[in-house]
Amino acid sequence: MALLATSGTAVVNFAPAVVEASLARVPLVVLTADRPDELRDRGAPQTIDQNRLYGSHVKWYSELALGDEAADSQANARFVAARAVATALAGPAGPVHLNMPLGDPLIPHGDLPASGRDGDGDDAPFASVVSGRPTLDAAQIDAIADALAANPRGLIVAGPLDDPASHEPIARIAAATGYPVVADPLSGMRLGTHDRSQVIVHGDHILRPGSWLDAHVPDMVVRFGAMPTSKWVAEMLRTARPDLIVFDADGGWRESALVPAAFVRADAESACEIAEAVSLRRTRTGAAHDTRWTRAWLDADAAAGAALDAWLGGLREPFEGAPFRILGELLPDGSVLWSGNSMPVRDMDAWLPGGDRAVRVLANRGANGIDGVISTALGSAASVFAAGSAEPDSGRYVLVLGDVSFLHDVGALVTARLHAADLLVIAINNDGGGIFSLLPQGRATFSAVGLPEHYEELFGTPHGIALGPIVEAFGFRHRAADWAGLSAAISDEIGRPGLRVIELRTERARNAQLHDEAAAAVSEALTALAALSGEAAP
Repeated sequence: MALLATSGTAVVNFAPAVVEASLARVPLVVLTADRPDELRDRGAPQTIDQNRLYGSHVKWYSELALGDEAADSQANARFVAARAVATALAGPAGPVHLNMPLGDPLIPHGDLPASGRDGDGDDAPFASVVSGRPTLDAAQIDAIADALAANPRGLIVAGPLDDPASHEPIARIAAATGYPVVADPLSGMRLGTHDRSQVIVHGDHILRPGSWLDAHVPDMVVRFGAMPTSKWVAEMLRTARPDLIVFDADGGWRESALVPAAFVRADAESACEIAEAVSLRRTRTGAAHDTRWTRAWLDADAAAGAALDAWLGGLREPFEGAPFRILGELLPDGSVLWSGNSMPVRDMDAWLPGGDRAVRVLANRGANGIDGVISTALGSAASVFAAGSAEPDSGRYVLVLGDVSFLHDVGALVTARLHAADLLVIAINNDGGGIFSLLPQGRATFSAVGLPEHYEELFGTPHGIALGPIVEAFGFRHRAADWAGLSAAISDEIGRPGLRVIELRTERARNAQLHDEAAAAVSEALTALAALSGEAAP
């Protein structure tokens, strides 16, 4: 992906995208126009210091003087362009910044050369890179397989993953070890045609402290992808301190639980080889994995799901987690589901069910920011990608986000209008920052230090802005959905072309109470399950 900007503050506006690309490992080439050297630091308009503007957030920076028609200068420009693309794509992928000073007049002189060609008309790239896949040798595979085979009480944690090719290797390791797979919705493991027989959907609830978890603390955790959305995964790691293996073929260091970890620099194919080695050990020794361990986690997942469904079924007021439960049942094959950050992505983790439909689930989780959420979803809706090789039909792109994120990127509706984008937006409007109502800042126990007195001013940040007139001013369809009509509204809008906005109004303090009630319902179900099976913490 490439971004192109004029000089000055336009370049600074790219900073959130650069940071997100850096942390989310998205290949990005940022091309920034600049004023010529003789106009810098002289008060010339639209001129700032753009040298290494993005600092350590880019993998490589170069300033490229353009306009020189000499053969060596053109060769250098082509070499720098090739290096920029190759560097952005190399793992861990990320952003590259090319700054290009331009003098007046900003119009071409004479005929432009044929795009992408040398003087001799060669179509080949000016520079190319050949690199091999990260692999493990036989001894390394055996060592990891021995560790997995020796720990029957294990768990696989699938965090955000960009590559659907990872699904089969994870499923194969799960099958070989008997480890349940706690699947973040952004892992892609919850929805799809791959083997989901050991996938745990409600890990955010199951991993919360309680009697059931006390009896099912894993001795080994194998993690794929970025750190999961649920804070309870990190809490479990910090508390239980199991042996931890982190697969990361790109050579990163993503482990924020601050516990000892072994990082495996190998790709998905090596993961399959490890699974095969574990299976061979089971065959030779005749020692099958402990199916009771796997069954206990699957039973807990089913109990948590049933408790959430029963609680939600008895509700008669708006709840912010409901859209994801509804979308999990309604989205057809080839859909793409985007989530905003802050509360929506957490609600998606807690409420998005599993299923066999090929649905791609995405969010900007690199820096977890609210910048450009609508723009990002519109960009993906304008491109052709979805789960597997399926091309999504018109109108099957859905974005769920909060009101603050919506207002922060409302200018994206201009782009949507100019390009006739297809996107269903479900805007959860609680008139402010809803996530803080679930954090200590919003709890009454902090009244001694005065936070509740200033809570609305500092954290709640109510805006009082109606979304409907804004949406309609851009010529788009807006509909307010009450609790009774939410499912029907979503069902009606899925598959329609154009940009549509469904607004669900909620109340922040009450929403926090409802989250506590849902968590209590699951906790009660898990406690009953532990008592029924006679399990107790060792």
